[in-house]
Amino acid sequence: MKRFFTLCLVLAAVAAAHAKSIIVIVNDTRYQTVTGFGAACCDGAMCPFGSDTQPVKLLYGPTSPIGLNIMRMEISPNFIGDVVVPEWNNWDSPYDWKGSLPSAKIVKQRGGIVFGTPWSPPGDYKTNGTAQGGNADDQGNQRGELREDCYEKFFPWLNTFLEYMKKNGVDVDAVSIQNEPDWWVNYSGCLYTPQQQYNLVKNYAHMLDREKYKGVRLISAEPLGFDPKYSDMLMRNEDTRNQIDIIAGHLYGHPPLGNMKSAAVLAAKYGKEVWMTEHSVTDNINRLPNWHEQLLFAEELNECMLAGCTGYIYWYMRAHWAFVGTGETKYNPGNTKNKLLPRAYVMSHFSKHVTGATRLGTQSNVAAATNANFESSAYIKGDSLIVMAIDTTKTGNPLKLILPYKVKSGTLLQSTANDALCQEIPLEINEPIEELTYTMPPRSLNTFIFTIDDGTSIGRPQTDEPKQPKNNIYYDLHGRMLASPEGLCIEKRPDGSTRKVFIGN
Repeated sequence: MKRFFTLCLVLAAVAAAHAKSIIVIVNDTRYQTVTGFGAACCDGAMCPFGSDTQPVKLLYGPTSPIGLNIMRMEISPNFIGDVVVPEWNNWDSPYDWKGSLPSAKIVKQRGGIVFGTPWSPPGDYKTNGTAQGGNADDQGNQRGELREDCYEKFFPWLNTFLEYMKKNGVDVDAVSIQNEPDWWVNYSGCLYTPQQQYNLVKNYAHMLDREKYKGVRLISAEPLGFDPKYSDMLMRNEDTRNQIDIIAGHLYGHPPLGNMKSAAVLAAKYGKEVWMTEHSVTDNINRLPNWHEQLLFAEELNECMLAGCTGYIYWYMRAHWAFVGTGETKYNPGNTKNKLLPRAYVMSHFSKHVTGATRLGTQSNVAAATNANFESSAYIKGDSLIVMAIDTTKTGNPLKLILPYKVKSGTLLQSTANDALCQEIPLEINEPIEELTYTMPPRSLNTFIFTIDDGTSIGRPQTDEPKQPKNNIYYDLHGRMLASPEGLCIEKRPDGSTRKVFIGN
Protein backbone atom coordinates (compact mmCIF):
# COMPACT_ATOMS: atom_id res chain seq x y z
CA MET A 1 0.00 0.00 0.00
CA LYS A 2 2.86 2.39 0.81
CA ARG A 3 4.48 1.79 -2.64
CA PHE A 4 1.13 2.46 -4.32
CA PHE A 5 0.68 5.72 -2.37
CA THR A 6 4.21 6.86 -3.24
CA LEU A 7 3.64 6.03 -6.91
CA CYS A 8 0.43 8.10 -6.89
CA LEU A 9 2.34 11.07 -5.50
CA VAL A 10 4.99 10.74 -8.20
CA LEU A 11 2.40 10.51 -10.96
CA ALA A 12 0.56 13.53 -9.58
CA ALA A 13 3.80 15.53 -9.50
CA VAL A 14 4.61 14.56 -13.08
CA ALA A 15 1.11 15.50 -14.23
CA ALA A 16 1.37 18.88 -12.52
CA ALA A 17 4.75 19.51 -14.11
CA HIS A 18 3.34 18.87 -17.58
CA ALA A 19 0.07 20.74 -17.03
CA LYS A 20 -0.35 23.61 -19.43
CA SER A 21 -0.16 26.90 -17.58
CA ILE A 22 -2.93 29.42 -17.82
CA ILE A 23 -1.35 32.69 -18.91
CA VAL A 24 -2.98 36.02 -18.10
CA ILE A 25 -1.39 39.17 -19.48
CA VAL A 26 -2.55 42.39 -17.88
CA ASN A 27 -2.09 45.50 -20.01
CA ASP A 28 -2.44 49.18 -19.19
CA THR A 29 -5.58 49.82 -21.22
CA ARG A 30 -8.10 51.57 -18.94
CA TYR A 31 -11.82 50.81 -18.97
CA GLN A 32 -14.61 51.69 -16.50
CA THR A 33 -14.10 52.85 -12.94
CA VAL A 34 -16.25 50.78 -10.58
CA THR A 35 -18.64 52.69 -8.29
CA GLY A 36 -19.47 49.75 -6.08
CA PHE A 37 -21.59 46.79 -5.01
CA GLY A 38 -24.73 46.33 -2.99
CA ALA A 39 -28.09 44.64 -2.45
CA ALA A 40 -31.78 45.40 -2.03
CA CYS A 41 -33.13 46.39 1.37
CA CYS A 42 -35.47 43.43 1.72
CA ASP A 43 -35.76 39.81 2.70
CA GLY A 44 -38.75 38.64 0.73
CA ALA A 45 -41.54 40.15 -1.40
CA MET A 46 -39.80 43.55 -1.27
CA CYS A 47 -40.58 43.73 2.43
CA PRO A 48 -38.12 46.23 3.96
CA PHE A 49 -36.37 45.60 7.26
CA GLY A 50 -38.05 48.34 9.30
CA SER A 51 -36.26 48.69 12.64
CA ASP A 52 -34.10 45.60 12.07
CA THR A 53 -30.87 47.23 10.89
CA GLN A 54 -28.55 44.31 11.62
CA PRO A 55 -28.20 43.27 7.94
CA VAL A 56 -26.86 46.67 6.81
CA LYS A 57 -24.67 46.95 9.89
CA LEU A 58 -23.02 43.65 8.93
CA LEU A 59 -22.67 44.38 5.23
CA TYR A 60 -22.02 48.09 4.67
CA GLY A 61 -19.13 50.48 5.14
CA PRO A 62 -15.34 50.36 4.87
CA THR A 63 -14.95 48.68 8.27
CA SER A 64 -17.44 45.92 7.43
CA PRO A 65 -15.89 42.57 6.44
CA ILE A 66 -18.00 42.74 3.25
CA GLY A 67 -17.75 46.41 2.27
CA LEU A 68 -20.99 46.98 0.35
CA ASN A 69 -21.70 50.62 -0.54
CA ILE A 70 -24.93 50.71 -2.65
CA MET A 71 -28.42 50.02 -1.29
CA ARG A 72 -31.56 49.65 -3.41
CA MET A 73 -35.00 50.34 -1.94
CA GLU A 74 -38.49 50.30 -3.37
CA ILE A 75 -40.43 53.50 -3.93
CA SER A 76 -43.68 51.80 -2.99
CA PRO A 77 -46.83 52.98 -4.78
CA ASN A 78 -49.08 53.26 -1.75
CA PHE A 79 -47.27 56.02 0.09
CA ILE A 80 -47.22 59.65 -1.02
CA GLY A 81 -45.63 62.11 1.36
CA ASP A 82 -47.24 61.46 4.74
CA VAL A 83 -50.38 59.88 3.30
CA VAL A 84 -50.82 56.12 2.99
CA VAL A 85 -52.92 55.34 -0.09
CA PRO A 86 -54.97 52.11 0.22
CA GLU A 87 -53.98 49.70 -2.52
CA TRP A 88 -54.72 46.22 -3.79
CA ASN A 89 -51.84 44.51 -2.00
CA ASN A 90 -52.55 45.34 1.67
CA TRP A 91 -48.93 44.64 2.53
CA ASP A 92 -48.07 44.21 6.17
CA SER A 93 -46.58 47.26 7.82
CA PRO A 94 -44.06 48.74 7.16
CA TYR A 95 -44.64 48.46 3.40
CA ASP A 96 -44.09 52.14 2.71
CA TRP A 97 -41.28 54.62 2.41
CA LYS A 98 -40.47 54.59 6.13
CA GLY A 99 -39.79 50.85 6.03
CA SER A 100 -36.33 51.38 4.53
CA LEU A 101 -35.48 54.56 6.41
CA PRO A 102 -33.52 53.06 9.34
CA SER A 103 -31.35 51.00 6.98
CA ALA A 104 -30.90 53.89 4.54
CA LYS A 105 -29.70 56.15 7.36
CA ILE A 106 -26.98 53.69 8.35
CA VAL A 107 -25.82 53.19 4.76
CA LYS A 108 -25.54 56.96 4.29
CA GLN A 109 -23.76 57.39 7.63
CA ARG A 110 -21.21 54.84 6.43
CA GLY A 111 -20.57 56.71 3.19
CA GLY A 112 -22.80 54.59 0.96
CA ILE A 113 -25.19 55.25 -1.92
CA VAL A 114 -28.98 54.88 -1.62
CA PHE A 115 -31.28 54.73 -4.63
CA GLY A 116 -34.98 54.06 -5.10
CA THR A 117 -36.84 52.06 -7.74
CA PRO A 118 -40.60 52.21 -8.37
CA TRP A 119 -42.30 48.86 -8.96
CA SER A 120 -45.33 50.93 -9.89
CA PRO A 121 -46.46 54.54 -9.67
CA PRO A 122 -49.70 55.12 -7.74
CA GLY A 123 -52.60 53.12 -9.16
CA ASP A 124 -54.68 56.15 -10.08
CA TYR A 125 -51.95 57.17 -12.55
CA LYS A 126 -52.36 53.93 -14.49
CA THR A 127 -54.53 52.42 -17.19
CA ASN A 128 -55.80 49.65 -14.90
CA GLY A 129 -56.35 51.88 -11.88
CA THR A 130 -54.15 49.84 -9.54
CA ALA A 131 -50.51 49.37 -8.65
CA GLN A 132 -50.85 45.77 -9.76
CA GLY A 133 -49.25 44.93 -13.09
CA GLY A 134 -52.57 43.62 -14.37
CA ASN A 135 -51.61 40.07 -15.31
CA ALA A 136 -54.15 38.45 -12.97
CA ASP A 137 -57.65 37.01 -13.23
CA ASP A 138 -59.11 39.54 -10.81
CA GLN A 139 -57.76 42.32 -13.00
CA GLY A 140 -59.17 40.94 -16.21
CA ASN A 141 -55.62 40.80 -17.60
CA GLN A 142 -55.47 44.55 -18.07
CA ARG A 143 -52.02 45.82 -18.99
CA GLY A 144 -50.99 48.23 -16.29
CA GLU A 145 -49.31 51.20 -17.98
CA LEU A 146 -48.74 54.81 -16.99
CA ARG A 147 -51.56 56.85 -18.54
CA GLU A 148 -50.29 59.48 -20.97
CA ASP A 149 -52.35 62.16 -19.21
CA CYS A 150 -50.40 61.28 -16.02
CA TYR A 151 -46.90 61.51 -17.50
CA GLU A 152 -46.63 65.02 -16.07
CA LYS A 153 -47.38 63.64 -12.57
CA PHE A 154 -44.65 61.01 -12.57
CA PHE A 155 -41.53 63.05 -11.77
CA PRO A 156 -43.34 65.29 -9.24
CA TRP A 157 -44.32 62.02 -7.52
CA LEU A 158 -40.64 61.04 -7.40
CA ASN A 159 -39.94 64.49 -5.93
CA THR A 160 -42.35 63.73 -3.06
CA PHE A 161 -40.32 60.59 -2.32
CA LEU A 162 -37.09 62.60 -2.34
CA GLU A 163 -38.66 65.22 -0.07
CA TYR A 164 -39.92 62.65 2.41
CA MET A 165 -36.52 60.97 2.64
CA LYS A 166 -34.69 64.30 2.93
CA LYS A 167 -36.96 65.49 5.75
CA ASN A 168 -36.19 62.25 7.55
CA GLY A 169 -32.43 62.56 7.23
CA VAL A 170 -31.58 60.70 4.00
CA ASP A 171 -30.39 62.44 0.85
CA VAL A 172 -31.25 59.90 -1.84
CA ASP A 173 -28.52 59.63 -4.47
CA ALA A 174 -30.57 58.36 -7.43
CA VAL A 175 -34.04 57.33 -8.53
CA SER A 176 -35.00 54.90 -11.27
CA ILE A 177 -37.90 55.13 -13.70
CA GLN A 178 -39.23 51.59 -13.34
CA ASN A 179 -38.46 48.07 -12.21
CA GLU A 180 -38.70 45.60 -15.13
CA PRO A 181 -40.82 47.66 -17.55
CA ASP A 182 -40.97 44.69 -19.93
CA TRP A 183 -42.35 42.09 -17.48
CA TRP A 184 -46.14 41.77 -17.18
CA VAL A 185 -46.81 40.70 -13.60
CA ASN A 186 -49.64 40.02 -11.16
CA TYR A 187 -47.87 41.92 -8.38
CA SER A 188 -46.87 45.57 -8.25
CA GLY A 189 -45.69 46.55 -11.73
CA CYS A 190 -45.96 48.96 -14.64
CA LEU A 191 -45.30 48.31 -18.32
CA TYR A 192 -43.41 50.65 -20.64
CA THR A 193 -42.23 50.08 -24.18
CA PRO A 194 -38.87 51.65 -25.09
CA GLN A 195 -40.81 54.34 -26.95
CA GLN A 196 -43.04 55.10 -23.95
CA GLN A 197 -40.02 55.45 -21.68
CA TYR A 198 -38.38 57.69 -24.28
CA ASN A 199 -41.46 59.93 -24.44
CA LEU A 200 -41.67 60.16 -20.67
CA VAL A 201 -38.00 61.13 -20.32
CA LYS A 202 -37.86 63.47 -23.30
CA ASN A 203 -40.91 65.51 -22.33
CA TYR A 204 -41.04 65.35 -18.54
CA ALA A 205 -37.73 64.32 -16.94
CA HIS A 206 -36.83 68.00 -16.53
CA MET A 207 -39.47 68.01 -13.76
CA LEU A 208 -37.20 65.95 -11.49
CA ASP A 209 -36.07 68.65 -9.06
CA ARG A 210 -32.31 68.32 -9.29
CA GLU A 211 -31.85 71.85 -7.99
CA LYS A 212 -33.60 71.15 -4.69
CA TYR A 213 -32.29 67.60 -4.27
CA LYS A 214 -28.65 68.30 -5.03
CA GLY A 215 -26.78 65.53 -6.75
CA VAL A 216 -29.76 63.25 -7.35
CA ARG A 217 -29.24 61.19 -10.49
CA LEU A 218 -31.77 59.60 -12.82
CA ILE A 219 -31.53 55.90 -13.64
CA SER A 220 -33.18 54.45 -16.73
CA ALA A 221 -35.87 51.81 -16.42
CA GLU A 222 -34.41 48.44 -15.43
CA PRO A 223 -35.50 45.79 -17.99
CA LEU A 224 -35.73 42.14 -16.99
CA GLY A 225 -32.89 40.91 -19.21
CA PHE A 226 -31.00 44.19 -19.73
CA ASP A 227 -32.66 44.66 -23.14
CA PRO A 228 -30.48 47.32 -24.83
CA LYS A 229 -33.44 48.73 -26.77
CA TYR A 230 -34.51 50.58 -23.61
CA SER A 231 -31.21 52.35 -22.99
CA ASP A 232 -30.03 52.68 -26.61
CA MET A 233 -33.10 54.73 -27.55
CA LEU A 234 -32.32 57.12 -24.69
CA MET A 235 -28.65 57.36 -25.55
CA ARG A 236 -29.17 58.14 -29.23
CA ASN A 237 -31.05 61.38 -28.58
CA GLU A 238 -29.24 64.31 -27.01
CA ASP A 239 -32.25 65.55 -25.04
CA THR A 240 -32.96 62.20 -23.38
CA ARG A 241 -29.27 61.37 -23.03
CA ASN A 242 -28.71 64.54 -21.04
CA GLN A 243 -31.43 63.54 -18.58
CA ILE A 244 -30.13 60.02 -17.87
CA ASP A 245 -27.10 59.51 -15.63
CA ILE A 246 -27.10 55.74 -15.24
CA ILE A 247 -28.42 52.97 -17.48
CA ALA A 248 -29.58 49.88 -15.63
CA GLY A 249 -31.05 46.44 -16.04
CA HIS A 250 -31.30 42.89 -14.68
CA LEU A 251 -29.77 39.62 -15.83
CA TYR A 252 -32.70 37.21 -15.83
CA GLY A 253 -32.28 34.93 -18.83
CA HIS A 254 -29.40 36.95 -20.25
CA PRO A 255 -25.80 36.58 -18.96
CA PRO A 256 -23.68 39.72 -18.53
CA LEU A 257 -21.59 39.25 -21.68
CA GLY A 258 -24.75 39.41 -23.82
CA ASN A 259 -27.32 42.18 -23.48
CA MET A 260 -25.57 44.16 -20.77
CA LYS A 261 -22.32 44.28 -22.70
CA SER A 262 -24.24 45.50 -25.76
CA ALA A 263 -26.09 48.16 -23.75
CA ALA A 264 -22.81 49.35 -22.21
CA VAL A 265 -21.37 50.35 -25.61
CA LEU A 266 -23.41 53.54 -26.05
CA ALA A 267 -23.44 54.21 -22.32
CA ALA A 268 -19.64 54.21 -22.20
CA LYS A 269 -19.45 56.35 -25.35
CA TYR A 270 -21.44 59.07 -23.62
CA GLY A 271 -19.87 58.72 -20.18
CA LYS A 272 -22.82 57.07 -18.46
CA GLU A 273 -22.58 54.53 -15.67
CA VAL A 274 -23.88 50.98 -16.15
CA TRP A 275 -25.55 49.33 -13.16
CA MET A 276 -26.82 45.77 -12.82
CA THR A 277 -29.56 46.45 -10.29
CA GLU A 278 -31.10 43.02 -9.61
CA HIS A 279 -30.25 39.36 -9.98
CA SER A 280 -29.68 36.36 -7.79
CA VAL A 281 -27.80 33.21 -8.64
CA THR A 282 -29.04 29.70 -7.76
CA ASP A 283 -31.79 31.03 -5.52
CA ASN A 284 -34.66 28.65 -6.40
CA ILE A 285 -33.42 25.95 -4.07
CA ASN A 286 -34.43 24.38 -0.79
CA ARG A 287 -30.96 24.29 0.68
CA LEU A 288 -27.91 26.44 1.25
CA PRO A 289 -25.80 26.94 -1.91
CA ASN A 290 -22.86 24.59 -2.40
CA TRP A 291 -19.37 25.88 -3.21
CA HIS A 292 -19.73 25.39 -6.96
CA GLU A 293 -22.79 27.65 -6.90
CA GLN A 294 -20.81 30.27 -4.99
CA LEU A 295 -18.18 30.17 -7.74
CA LEU A 296 -20.92 30.70 -10.34
CA PHE A 297 -21.82 33.85 -8.41
CA ALA A 298 -18.17 34.95 -8.46
CA GLU A 299 -18.10 34.37 -12.21
CA GLU A 300 -21.21 36.50 -12.68
CA LEU A 301 -19.58 39.34 -10.77
CA ASN A 302 -16.46 38.99 -12.88
CA GLU A 303 -18.41 38.85 -16.16
CA CYS A 304 -20.34 41.97 -15.20
CA MET A 305 -17.05 43.79 -14.77
CA LEU A 306 -15.84 42.53 -18.16
CA ALA A 307 -19.11 43.74 -19.69
CA GLY A 308 -18.49 47.32 -18.54
CA CYS A 309 -20.55 47.34 -15.34
CA THR A 310 -19.86 50.12 -12.82
CA GLY A 311 -22.36 49.02 -10.14
CA TYR A 312 -23.61 45.55 -9.17
CA ILE A 313 -26.63 45.28 -6.86
CA TYR A 314 -27.72 41.81 -5.76
CA TRP A 315 -31.35 40.92 -5.03
CA TYR A 316 -32.40 40.08 -1.46
CA MET A 317 -29.95 41.18 1.18
CA ARG A 318 -31.21 38.61 3.65
CA ALA A 319 -32.11 35.11 2.45
CA HIS A 320 -30.65 31.66 3.02
CA TRP A 321 -29.10 31.88 -0.47
CA ALA A 322 -27.94 35.49 -0.12
CA PHE A 323 -25.71 37.46 2.25
CA VAL A 324 -27.33 37.30 5.68
CA GLY A 325 -29.04 34.30 7.29
CA THR A 326 -32.78 34.17 8.04
CA GLY A 327 -32.77 31.65 10.88
CA GLU A 328 -35.33 29.39 9.14
CA THR A 329 -34.72 25.98 10.64
CA LYS A 330 -35.43 24.06 7.41
CA TYR A 331 -32.29 25.61 5.91
CA ASN A 332 -30.03 24.93 8.88
CA PRO A 333 -27.32 24.23 9.85
CA GLY A 334 -25.53 27.43 8.86
CA ASN A 335 -28.54 29.69 8.34
CA THR A 336 -28.33 31.56 11.63
CA LYS A 337 -30.44 34.71 11.65
CA ASN A 338 -28.48 37.89 11.00
CA LYS A 339 -25.17 36.08 10.53
CA LEU A 340 -23.06 36.51 7.41
CA LEU A 341 -23.31 33.69 4.88
CA PRO A 342 -20.55 32.43 2.51
CA ARG A 343 -21.99 34.35 -0.46
CA ALA A 344 -21.32 37.62 1.36
CA TYR A 345 -17.64 36.73 1.66
CA VAL A 346 -17.50 35.81 -2.03
CA MET A 347 -18.95 39.26 -2.78
CA SER A 348 -16.28 40.82 -0.55
CA HIS A 349 -13.53 39.78 -2.97
CA PHE A 350 -15.04 42.40 -5.29
CA SER A 351 -16.75 44.87 -2.95
CA LYS A 352 -13.76 45.32 -0.61
CA HIS A 353 -11.14 45.59 -3.34
CA VAL A 354 -12.66 46.49 -6.73
CA THR A 355 -14.85 49.37 -5.52
CA GLY A 356 -13.20 52.58 -6.69
CA ALA A 357 -10.81 50.71 -8.99
CA THR A 358 -10.43 51.08 -12.77
CA ARG A 359 -10.56 47.91 -14.83
CA LEU A 360 -7.49 47.09 -16.91
CA GLY A 361 -7.35 45.12 -20.11
CA THR A 362 -6.37 41.44 -20.00
CA GLN A 363 -5.44 38.77 -22.51
CA SER A 364 -5.30 35.06 -21.84
CA ASN A 365 -4.57 31.77 -23.57
CA VAL A 366 -7.98 30.61 -22.28
CA ALA A 367 -10.91 31.64 -24.45
CA ALA A 368 -13.34 34.05 -22.80
CA ALA A 369 -16.81 32.59 -22.29
CA THR A 370 -19.73 32.75 -19.90
CA ASN A 371 -19.14 30.48 -16.87
CA ALA A 372 -15.86 29.22 -18.31
CA ASN A 373 -13.62 26.89 -16.31
CA PHE A 374 -11.29 29.84 -15.78
CA GLU A 375 -12.00 33.56 -15.71
CA SER A 376 -9.96 36.62 -14.82
CA SER A 377 -10.03 40.40 -14.67
CA ALA A 378 -7.64 43.10 -13.45
CA TYR A 379 -7.86 46.54 -11.85
CA ILE A 380 -5.76 49.45 -10.69
CA LYS A 381 -6.55 51.53 -7.62
CA GLY A 382 -3.98 53.99 -6.37
CA ASP A 383 -0.75 52.05 -5.98
CA SER A 384 -2.56 48.70 -5.94
CA LEU A 385 -2.77 46.29 -8.87
CA ILE A 386 -5.55 43.74 -8.40
CA VAL A 387 -5.95 40.55 -10.42
CA MET A 388 -8.99 38.30 -10.02
CA ALA A 389 -8.63 34.63 -11.00
CA ILE A 390 -11.49 32.10 -10.74
CA ASP A 391 -10.74 28.43 -11.39
CA THR A 392 -13.73 26.05 -11.28
CA THR A 393 -11.85 22.90 -12.32
CA LYS A 394 -11.51 19.86 -10.05
CA THR A 395 -7.71 19.80 -10.27
CA GLY A 396 -6.64 23.45 -10.29
CA ASN A 397 -4.14 24.93 -12.73
CA PRO A 398 -0.77 26.65 -12.80
CA LEU A 399 -1.31 30.37 -13.38
CA LYS A 400 1.26 32.70 -14.90
CA LEU A 401 0.57 36.41 -14.46
CA ILE A 402 2.31 38.90 -16.75
CA LEU A 403 1.91 42.35 -15.25
CA PRO A 404 2.12 45.81 -16.86
CA TYR A 405 4.01 47.25 -13.90
CA LYS A 406 6.68 45.98 -11.58
CA VAL A 407 5.28 45.10 -8.17
CA LYS A 408 7.19 45.05 -4.91
CA SER A 409 4.84 43.19 -2.56
CA GLY A 410 1.60 41.31 -2.62
CA THR A 411 -1.14 39.42 -0.79
CA LEU A 412 -3.39 36.67 -2.09
CA LEU A 413 -6.96 36.61 -0.81
CA GLN A 414 -8.23 33.08 -1.44
CA SER A 415 -11.54 31.25 -0.98
CA THR A 416 -11.75 27.51 -1.67
CA ALA A 417 -14.95 26.33 0.08
CA ASN A 418 -17.94 27.57 2.04
CA ASP A 419 -15.90 27.01 5.20
CA ALA A 420 -12.59 28.26 3.79
CA LEU A 421 -13.22 31.89 2.88
CA CYS A 422 -11.02 34.95 2.42
CA GLN A 423 -7.78 33.39 3.62
CA GLU A 424 -4.91 35.89 3.42
CA ILE A 425 -1.70 34.45 2.01
CA PRO A 426 1.42 36.67 1.85
CA LEU A 427 3.22 36.52 -1.50
CA GLU A 428 6.98 36.37 -1.15
CA ILE A 429 8.40 39.03 -3.48
CA ASN A 430 12.07 39.70 -2.75
CA GLU A 431 12.60 42.27 -5.50
CA PRO A 432 10.29 44.09 -7.95
CA ILE A 433 8.82 41.65 -10.46
CA GLU A 434 6.62 41.75 -13.56
CA GLU A 435 5.75 38.06 -13.63
CA LEU A 436 4.38 35.64 -11.08
CA THR A 437 3.59 31.93 -11.32
CA TYR A 438 1.19 30.36 -8.87
CA THR A 439 -0.64 27.02 -8.81
CA MET A 440 -4.29 27.68 -8.05
CA PRO A 441 -6.10 25.19 -5.83
CA PRO A 442 -9.08 23.36 -7.32
CA ARG A 443 -12.33 25.32 -7.41
CA SER A 444 -10.84 28.50 -6.03
CA LEU A 445 -11.51 32.22 -6.06
CA ASN A 446 -8.21 34.12 -5.98
CA THR A 447 -7.67 37.85 -5.58
CA PHE A 448 -4.07 38.96 -6.01
CA ILE A 449 -3.42 42.39 -4.48
CA PHE A 450 -0.04 43.81 -5.46
CA THR A 451 1.68 47.04 -4.49
CA ILE A 452 3.10 48.73 -7.58
CA ASP A 453 6.76 49.71 -7.55
CA ASP A 454 6.88 53.44 -8.36
CA GLY A 455 7.81 54.45 -11.90
CA THR A 456 8.03 50.99 -13.44
CA SER A 457 5.07 50.78 -15.83
CA ILE A 458 5.63 49.40 -19.31
CA GLY A 459 4.07 51.56 -21.99
CA ARG A 460 1.68 54.40 -21.30
CA PRO A 461 -1.75 54.31 -19.66
CA GLN A 462 -4.58 54.26 -22.20
CA THR A 463 -8.02 55.75 -21.62
CA ASP A 464 -9.76 53.59 -24.18
CA GLU A 465 -9.14 50.56 -26.39
CA PRO A 466 -6.04 51.29 -28.49
CA LYS A 467 -6.28 50.88 -32.21
CA GLN A 468 -3.75 48.47 -33.64
CA PRO A 469 -1.34 50.57 -35.73
CA LYS A 470 0.38 49.18 -38.75
CA ASN A 471 4.05 48.19 -38.72
CA ASN A 472 4.23 47.04 -35.10
CA ILE A 473 7.54 45.33 -34.30
CA TYR A 474 7.68 42.29 -32.03
CA TYR A 475 10.51 41.04 -29.83
CA ASP A 476 10.94 38.00 -27.63
CA LEU A 477 11.53 38.47 -23.92
CA HIS A 478 15.30 38.63 -24.54
CA GLY A 479 14.92 41.61 -26.88
CA ARG A 480 15.43 39.71 -30.17
CA MET A 481 13.26 40.87 -33.09
CA LEU A 482 10.74 38.29 -34.31
CA ALA A 483 9.70 37.86 -37.94
CA SER A 484 6.73 35.63 -36.98
CA PRO A 485 5.63 36.52 -33.46
CA GLU A 486 3.96 33.80 -31.43
CA GLY A 487 3.30 33.27 -27.74
CA LEU A 488 4.41 35.88 -25.21
CA CYS A 489 6.07 38.85 -26.97
CA ILE A 490 6.97 42.49 -26.52
CA GLU A 491 5.04 44.66 -28.99
CA LYS A 492 6.59 47.99 -30.03
CA ARG A 493 4.32 50.48 -31.74
CA PRO A 494 5.27 53.28 -34.16
CA ASP A 495 4.81 55.85 -31.38
CA GLY A 496 7.54 54.09 -29.40
CA SER A 497 5.32 52.66 -26.67
CA THR A 498 5.62 48.97 -25.76
CA ARG A 499 3.51 46.36 -24.08
CA LYS A 500 3.53 42.65 -23.44
CA VAL A 501 1.09 40.65 -25.57
CA PHE A 502 0.20 37.01 -26.13
CA ILE A 503 -0.18 36.01 -29.79
CA GLY A 504 -1.79 32.74 -30.79
CA ASN A 505 -4.02 30.25 -28.98
